[in-house]
Amino acid sequence: MIGGARVDSKCEVKSSVKDRSLIEVRREQLICGAVKLFKEKGFHRTTTREIAQQAGFSIGTLYEYIRTKEDVLFLICDNIYNEVHRRLFTATTAQGTVEEIELAIYRYFTLIDDMSDEFVVMYQESKTLSKEALQYVLKKEMEMVALFEKLLQACVDSGTLRIGRKEVGLAAHHIIVQGQMWAFRRWALYGQYTIADYIQVQTDQFFRGVIGDRS
Repeated sequence: MIGGARVDSKCEVKSSVKDRSLIEVRREQLICGAVKLFKEKGFHRTTTREIAQQAGFSIGTLYEYIRTKEDVLFLICDNIYNEVHRRLFTATTAQGTVEEIELAIYRYFTLIDDMSDEFVVMYQESKTLSKEALQYVLKKEMEMVALFEKLLQACVDSGTLRIGRKEVGLAAHHIIVQGQMWAFRRWALYGQYTIADYIQVQTDQFFRGVIGDRS
């Protein structure tokens, strides 16, 4: 939740407003405005006043929902992982089938396509976060890896894949990085691939690597 209830207490973004639904709406506006500015100007060159203007409200209103500019960056990161949880974690059961891994890859890659600017901002600027907030972000990143490890290991256990434990972890990282590449290299890939084409090619190449030719 963007309101901050699900984050660790040390990282919680506090608000002077008590209306949870209003907090959600305002922070969505802040995120949209900040992503655009951080991508164009960078985190350090963007001011909180510019974020407020881009979001459509006053600097005074902004400080009712966040305390610092770093809070806005944290909200961007947290929003990404909330979407990951909603689209992937709640929809996978580790049944030990290739089809389930393919579906998880599809959901993850399309999420990145939908939130490409947010992913670019997060990876470019997350070093600015406090130690506690950065640890939270890295923990969430490893949870994404662990999800794909779980799906891959289920396939190993069912006999669908025949790779070792170390290779399961590396394969999970491979999926995560290949998905992120769509955000970082889309300027070069858009003219050659649609997101559907990209998912198909990456999925085929991945499975040729772990189980051989699928034809």
